[in-house]
Amino acid sequence: MPITSSPLNAVHSFLVKSQVQYLATIGLDDRPKVRPFQFMLEEGGRLYFCTSNQKPVFQEMQKHPYVEFCASGDSFSWLRLRGKVVFSNDPVLKARIHDASPIVKSIYKTPDNPTFEIFYLDGAAATIADFSGNPPQTFKL
Repeated sequence: MPITSSPLNAVHSFLVKSQVQYLATIGLDDRPKVRPFQFMLEEGGRLYFCTSNQKPVFQEMQKHPYVEFCASGDSFSWLRLRGKVVFSNDPVLKARIHDASPIVKSIYKTPDNPTFEIFYLDGAAATIADFSGNPPQTFKL
């Protein structure tokens, strides 16, 4: 499905260009945790990411589903993306993510690997800002 929304297009483009985003969660010890992540794809107006259900981040997102991503871009710009994590078992999306990402393919081998989890952000909102003095752009996705 093509991206038709201008705010979604701006956020999608920023995520693709940044290559690596940083995910902030509340840890199982109730302290902040930040780690690198990678945007996978947009489908139906939703931005998808993936992880393993064997990692602490999976348990953290189940306990505290509100998360925030941060990414840096050109000319000292940055993106903050937040929302509520919703896991999906959609086999078509899992296959698309698996086929599109050499890293995912090398880790999980097949899209039906039982440790492979995909998720999107419900009620997502994003802010794109920089040090130009211009006001930040804020989007509800």
